[in-house]
Amino acid sequence: MTPNFLAIFVAALCTLPIGFIWYNPKVFGTIWMKETGMTEEKAKGSNMFKIFGLTILFAFMIGFIVQFLVIHQYGASGMVGGPHAAEIKPSYDAFMADYGTAYRTFKHGMLHGFMSGLFLAFPIIGINALFERRSWKYILINGGYFIVCLTLMGGIICAWK
Repeated sequence: MTPNFLAIFVAALCTLPIGFIWYNPKVFGTIWMKETGMTEEKAKGSNMFKIFGLTILFAFMIGFIVQFLVIHQYGASGMVGGPHAAEIKPSYDAFMADYGTAYRTFKHGMLHGFMSGLFLAFPIIGINALFERRSWKYILINGGYFIVCLTLMGGIICAWK
């Protein structure tokens, strides 16, 4: 199997509209600004091209790893030594013929994306926030954002064939 870079890119892009909604002042934006010490003046003085560009790059990097968490067929490929070794193994071809699209649904990808967000991203944010002496509001807002993003990213990447 080879990575589907278009699916990963689209999944990375989905983090932007989620962020626009999540961090909107009418949702969690006002609380987030208070918890981070962000002001409107600081935000206006930022290089938004750099921020959004790096956000897409980092989200693409996340998406690249998410594919291995949500698409089970990568495990079969890895068991025989990767995609090139898989081409010479008749058992791999037989496995893929039987199970090549098993669990390749949006819903299943969302499940694994959600678990990745809850049990990987959320604790990472929580640990950093605890050492930074951030509040639980900060942890829940930022952790929640990544749970939602990874859930949607997992669905997109898993379902896109």
